[in-house]
Amino acid sequence: MSLSETLPAPRVLHDLIDRLERDVVGQRPLLERLIIALLAGGHVLLEGVPGLAKTRAIRSIARALDLPFRRIQFTPDLLPADLTGTQIYRPDTGTFDVRPGPIITSVLLADEINRAPAKVQSALLEAMQEGQVTIGDETVRLPDPFWVLATQNPVEHEGTYPLPEAQLDRFLLKLTVTYPDRAAELAMLDLSPPEARGDEPPLVGPAEVRALRSQAEAVRVADAIKGYIVDLVRATRDPERYGLDISPYIELGASPRASLALVAASRGHALLSDRDYVTPHDVKSLARDVLRHRLVVSYEADAEGLGPDDLIGRILDTIPVP
Repeated sequence: MSLSETLPAPRVLHDLIDRLERDVVGQRPLLERLIIALLAGGHVLLEGVPGLAKTRAIRSIARALDLPFRRIQFTPDLLPADLTGTQIYRPDTGTFDVRPGPIITSVLLADEINRAPAKVQSALLEAMQEGQVTIGDETVRLPDPFWVLATQNPVEHEGTYPLPEAQLDRFLLKLTVTYPDRAAELAMLDLSPPEARGDEPPLVGPAEVRALRSQAEAVRVADAIKGYIVDLVRATRDPERYGLDISPYIELGASPRASLALVAASRGHALLSDRDYVTPHDVKSLARDVLRHRLVVSYEADAEGLGPDDLIGRILDTIPVP
């Protein structure tokens, strides 16, 4: 059954992507992945060199969705309180008032997240997993939706800190942003800034985003597809059981959270494709984005020039498709 017969989601989503393409030329695959993550309610880590419109894409999405947006530049001297907020003492009352930090927003851009030390990166863990932050002895709920989009530069490593595995596992997708083709780069020369087009009304609002997420959650996943997803994830932890000779290349496989993430992302991909059921194509299309940051490769893999995407490709080629 075509979802477009009963639900507006596919039309709304494609209208949204078309709107975003007017701001971000030549990056449609990136925009589609971001919308899939939005539908799945998952956070995204974007990796790419400067100048590939990562920040522009995130700003454009927040504007089109009418969601509050904050950008935080992560630096080595950033403190956790600079992100989550702090308590302020009031001498006149003898009490402490909570002053929320910039994390209290709907769309949070953590720019160059790997430039801050682990204690600052870890300040995001509670927010990303539970939708709340603890400031002193008070717990502050975050808006719904709350969406973290973090960026990092894959080339420049001086003055950076690797993200903790616990935090990486909380990103639904890790997207590799590449250079646009020549035609897209040529079109950028005539691209006007979003502000020059005046105040365009948003396409949807927070309530509609929540409704779209509910529609994505209703997409059916057959038992055979669930088994396929679990086998793909378990093959990263026990390759030999699946006839794969890649054990020396994997230091740490993906956790069960990866299975949940792959189901959620596949549902979003199916909804974007105007279907109310998940197919193996949905799963295979997103497997690398869901798994690449959850694998820790060994020194042997580095020595042979093998990265997570190469190993995931071998798994996809080996596990039987239902």
